[in-house]
Amino acid sequence: MLPTPCLCTKLRRATRSVNRLYDDALAGVGLNAAQYALLRNLERLRQPSITELAEAMGLDRSTLGRNLRVLEGKGLLALQGGEDQRNRLVSLTAAGRACLDAARPAWEQVQERLGQRLGAQKRNALMALLDELESLG
Repeated sequence: MLPTPCLCTKLRRATRSVNRLYDDALAGVGLNAAQYALLRNLERLRQPSITELAEAMGLDRSTLGRNLRVLEGKGLLALQGGEDQRNRLVSLTAAGRACLDAARPAWEQVQERLGQRLGAQKRNALMALLDELESLG
């Protein structure tokens, strides 16, 4: 790769590298990193509306909607009721819970491996920097 002073390019490259690690680890259960994150957030929020889930994940509704349709097609979540599309509720299915349970060890292994590679001090500093960057938007 060509060296670059561009923060955006460096962050995008780093994100792709880290995503690849998670995607490879989660492939065995049929998920990618984005899908795993969506299911985990859904598990934490219990039964949010599509709008609440989008806000919690920092995604726009159209991006979230595409991801929801894929996971709904796999039988991992269900969309229910609501007065209109914005108010539809999202919930994990039993298959979604089982998939998350199966995926969790692979996710934990990647977390551990990255944490060891960085060391505690760098990991904590990175988390603080990422928190700061998340608040820019």
